[in-house]
Amino acid sequence: MPIPTFSVGSTLKMKKPHPCGSLLFAVLRCGSDVRIRCLGCGREVTVPRIKLEKSIKSVREEGKQHERRQA
Repeated sequence: MPIPTFSVGSTLKMKKPHPCGSLLFAVLRCGSDVRIRCLGCGREVTVPRIKLEKSIKSVREEGKQHERRQA
C-alpha cells in the first residue's frame, strides 16, 4: 500500500471515527508529528506521522486551486 501524501490544508478521511463520530480531519501542521483538527467537534490532536499514515483511508487536497494573475 502506498504511503499517503498530505500537506497543510489537506482533509484526511480516517479508517476509524473520532469519539464524536466524525471521520474527517484537517491537517494544521506537518513534521515528524502532525497536528490535525477534527472537523466534527473541533478538537486538535498531535499524532506521530507513522501512526497517522497507518490510520488514513483517503486524502483530499484542499486549497490547491491555482489562481491566474494578470500583469
